[in-house]
Amino acid sequence: MTITTHPTASASGAQASPAVRVLQRSRRDAIGSIPTALHSEWIKVSSLRSNVAILALTPVIGVALSWILATFVKIDPDTDLPFNVGETFIFSTWLTTVLAAIMGTLMFTSEVQHGTMAAAVAAQPARWVTVASKTTVAASFGLAMGILGMIGGLSGAILGGLAKGDTSGMASTALWGLLLTALAPVLGLGVGMILRHSAAAVSILLVWAFVLENIARALIPVSSARYLPFSAATGILGMSSATDTPESIAAALTPFQNAVLFGGYAFALLAIGTTLFYRRDTD
Repeated sequence: MTITTHPTASASGAQASPAVRVLQRSRRDAIGSIPTALHSEWIKVSSLRSNVAILALTPVIGVALSWILATFVKIDPDTDLPFNVGETFIFSTWLTTVLAAIMGTLMFTSEVQHGTMAAAVAAQPARWVTVASKTTVAASFGLAMGILGMIGGLSGAILGGLAKGDTSGMASTALWGLLLTALAPVLGLGVGMILRHSAAAVSILLVWAFVLENIARALIPVSSARYLPFSAATGILGMSSATDTPESIAAALTPFQNAVLFGGYAFALLAIGTTLFYRRDTD
């Protein structure tokens, strides 16, 4: 904190009045406050009951999905081959991605709706620090969700008695999946900063992921459909879809290209949300 002192003259000009101190927050002060802001955001995200419930639900979904596939489905309808551990452990990560995006929206919208955002901005006037802290914590929380989801998926596949299969690509698949679950809450945070309402943000995310994007895939050319955000998410995981055709498979992007595309969506939405965060009131 830098303190600038400006003496002022009296009306007669004969004697100076007491100095007036003007407080100015420097960029160095803002950077120095980042650790405190990160700690504050972590407390917020870990104390929000919805986030705790989402985190607890993530491995349960992983276990349940893999176990159901191993016990009741057994045969992959896309390949007509039995499911195995090497491919099944990653299946729940797509749902983890959606849950992580929802968690990201709630990191901002819950503060706005509970009226605590104004106090947060008053305590930390440098709004970019708030955005950077929320982004870092959101990505970290998403990474933790990805790890728990994959552990659950692997456990469910083993408990279901699936064959080991080809496990040579599991490590790279897991890393791509963790990158996806780290980016997903950043995308959700951007949506939340734009809409500022929990129900609206979550609803739009779910409707887009499960309904609108599937409709769009059926209506637009394959060469364009591959650039949709959750199509990119599926591509990062290397997962096939029941709606895949030889044309869509041939036009598919690489995992790296899909990661760049999904990350581009995430940070574009975050940039729009940040711009609005600076222009809007916090009430």
